[in-house]
Amino acid sequence: MRKPSHRSRTVLAAVAATVLGVAGCDAVGGNSAGPTGIKAHSAKPAPAWDVSPRSIAAVGDSITRGFDACTVLSDCPEVSWATGSSAKVDSLAVRLLGKAQAAERSWNYAVTGARMADLPGQMAQAVTRRPQLVTVMAGANDACRASIAAMTSVESFRADFQDALSTLRRSLPKTQVYVASVPNLKRLWSEGRTNPLGKQVWKLGICPSMLGDADALDSAATLRRDTVQKRVEAYNKVLEEVCAKDRRCRFDGGAVYDYRFGTAQLSQWDWFHPSVNGQARLAEIAYRKVTGKKA
Repeated sequence: MRKPSHRSRTVLAAVAATVLGVAGCDAVGGNSAGPTGIKAHSAKPAPAWDVSPRSIAAVGDSITRGFDACTVLSDCPEVSWATGSSAKVDSLAVRLLGKAQAAERSWNYAVTGARMADLPGQMAQAVTRRPQLVTVMAGANDACRASIAAMTSVESFRADFQDALSTLRRSLPKTQVYVASVPNLKRLWSEGRTNPLGKQVWKLGICPSMLGDADALDSAATLRRDTVQKRVEAYNKVLEEVCAKDRRCRFDGGAVYDYRFGTAQLSQWDWFHPSVNGQARLAEIAYRKVTGKKA
């Protein structure tokens, strides 16, 4: 038989390649489609986190309501770290949306005295506004009870927080959530106990599990405060763990808990809640976490 020429071998190879392409065979015998001659371009996935949300709703407790920041035993939402309008605070909403848009596109559903069990109801209210970002700051009142025995259990705290996120996700799967850690209550006690007026206000019932008998330093009082502190740390662990399972949730990494509130950052009426200056510091932390590349 005459040996095929180089040209013949080239033609045969081309025909074989064509037949194999039409048959849809690949190198391992699968069923992948043959070449189409058009290069495929996969669409870029949308980022999981948008650093420029266009509307904000806040849920939580007295801190987000600006309690005791302006007048004694009163809410002052205009200085709220999350949605306030005060130029002295420069709230998260103002920083992200601008003053005019913040007035129209931010809503505060936090309630003074609220615990984590109240968060699902607040979240249901927030959902009606269809915000692109929800801020969460809750948990201090779960630890601030009449006694350590009355503190919210870690299990219930977790269930309530999960319920709140589920309430949001059922209606708004793409809304982002910023979760602030529970403040360091023992540090607030340590700072505030130097002020006689503040200690008198504490006797009205502000966080008795931590602030009761403020000057007592005996073993029983120390154990009580340490127990409250450990519960706060456990709450923060829950917030971190639950948030980590939601790709559109950012925990602050303990930034609020770690912040060293001084006397300038505490209310001049109760020496426990944030002052206007303290609210501004919370706004700074939130803005840094919301706009950062990583949580």
